[in-house]
Amino acid sequence: MELDRRSFLALLPLTAALAQGQKTAVSYPAGVSHKQADELVLANHILANEGVLDAYGHVSVRDETNPGRFLLARHLPASVVTASDLLVYDLDTKPIGDPKATGYSERFIHGEIYKARPDVMSVIHTHSPDVIPFTVTSVPLRPMIHMGGFIPQNVPVFEIRDTGGDNTDMLIRNNELGHALAAKLGKGPLVLLRGHGAVVAGPSLHVTVGWSYYLGVDARAEQQALMLGGGKATFLNPSESQNATMQDGFERAWTFFKSRVQK
Repeated sequence: MELDRRSFLALLPLTAALAQGQKTAVSYPAGVSHKQADELVLANHILANEGVLDAYGHVSVRDETNPGRFLLARHLPASVVTASDLLVYDLDTKPIGDPKATGYSERFIHGEIYKARPDVMSVIHTHSPDVIPFTVTSVPLRPMIHMGGFIPQNVPVFEIRDTGGDNTDMLIRNNELGHALAAKLGKGPLVLLRGHGAVVAGPSLHVTVGWSYYLGVDARAEQQALMLGGGKATFLNPSESQNATMQDGFERAWTFFKSRVQK
């Protein structure tokens, strides 16, 4: 009985901590803005909650304190990422401060785009099933709904065989492939990857999250419209696309997505 009593007493501090809602201290990467890190964590959870990312795919942001670095989670599903899981990389995609950390296999997508595009502040790689059919057929993905105005009139499709040959696993596993993908992206906001997914590159985290979400919505709507219309549909013209690209910076969407995560 004495042993049981001691065990019970040993558990009392833990029980009290749980009752008071105490949490494990968060460990942020050295030298980064805690606010920006928290926003990136929230973006991970939003994209998972909205079905843009599942067990795979990832989102990064350029370090606002040093544009020659970017923040990206370690090798985890987006839904479970915390600030303690964030890694800092230079633009050659070399980890800073934690060289033994296990990063995403396709982290090179992010580094090479940030290197090539100083205007890009956030990058998202998604395997959206609504988008993939447009990467393997002759039907082009086009801007059709007003929230998809950012989608280029001619969306580039990256063919990994052109750079990596016929014996890859379809993943962007090194800087050479990342560089080729960034070149295919060019100055635009979007590139598709044959049989793989898409990469969205935007001027802010909130905008890039909004674009990535509505990319899937537009792709799904286009497929439905083409089926209903016998292969014909009406798309946005260049002026309509340009006028609809930024919306309100997708701040209203961000607020909506955030509220759904925090319920």
